[in-house]
Amino acid sequence: MEVLLFIPSLFYQLGSRVKNLLYKWKIFRPEKAPLPVMSVGNIAFGGSEKTPLVMNLISFLEKQGYKPALISRGYKGKWEREGGLLSNGQRIFATWKESGDEPYMVAHNFPQTGIFTGKYRLHSCQKAKDLGFEIAILDDGFQHRRLHRDLDIALYHPEQNTLLREPASALKRAHLILVKKSLEPTVKNRIKKTFAKADIFEYSVVNKGFRKLNSKETLPVDAFCGQKAFAFCGIAHPERFTALLKRAGLEIIHFLKFPDHYPYPPSSLEKIAHQFSKIKPVKVITTEKDAIKIRTGDNILKNIPVYYLKIDLDLEEEFYQRIASHLQNLI
Repeated sequence: MEVLLFIPSLFYQLGSRVKNLLYKWKIFRPEKAPLPVMSVGNIAFGGSEKTPLVMNLISFLEKQGYKPALISRGYKGKWEREGGLLSNGQRIFATWKESGDEPYMVAHNFPQTGIFTGKYRLHSCQKAKDLGFEIAILDDGFQHRRLHRDLDIALYHPEQNTLLREPASALKRAHLILVKKSLEPTVKNRIKKTFAKADIFEYSVVNKGFRKLNSKETLPVDAFCGQKAFAFCGIAHPERFTALLKRAGLEIIHFLKFPDHYPYPPSSLEKIAHQFSKIKPVKVITTEKDAIKIRTGDNILKNIPVYYLKIDLDLEEEFYQRIASHLQNLI
């Protein structure tokens, strides 16, 4: 798959270089939103913990007394082109099919947060302001140069050096860069020297426990330690998911991998159910992003013990201090 996408990636990078030059030369100018904008993004194709970071930031902002709104394109949702209001902070108005899976997941975790989708992000920001929200979190916004951002946060995985949206030099636009704690010290030092004007922080992905479909009870991280499990997911870089399961002590006896943002038609649910009946594992485990698309009570999986993994990011305290000090100058 990476080989097939490598050539399109080069063309995407070329287009990004041209676009960035046009903004650098002020031929194009970003539009200012009516409320502060905090962008979360990266330079690589595929998953890089952007959604967990978005959720982590929403949690932090709400604890600080702010009213944040998520501004998302709503990738592969029906509203991606025309836009829509998924949540006004009081009610969820649609399903994941309209909004896209990731905004819908955020809405269920943070019912007081406004969730706005569509490719016209400035319009979404205006609607968020009109409904009383104080700060916009722009999801996957690093390449969305049309909208001015007051704080640019980029996740950087230097090992993903093939399928890039932009060259690594584009990270010089970022105010904050997040890298994994597991990186070699020499690599971290090189990143700090290369992007000396940015604040560099470290993070790790942590397992927060397991939940059964349609349940709000969270089981502890070691709840299934030593048990056999059948896992499936439709995310980018699924090996990160299975690594977390193995770290929690699960023995993965079978793994089904679907494309990122997979919609799970009935035929795929039947495939999962058939595999369960065939191998009879103790548990079936998936990701939270996948769980929101299969949690309806009338599908073929309703009598199967399907659990999903809850994750979060472990970030340095200095990261939150930097966010807080920046917000004091904006709001």
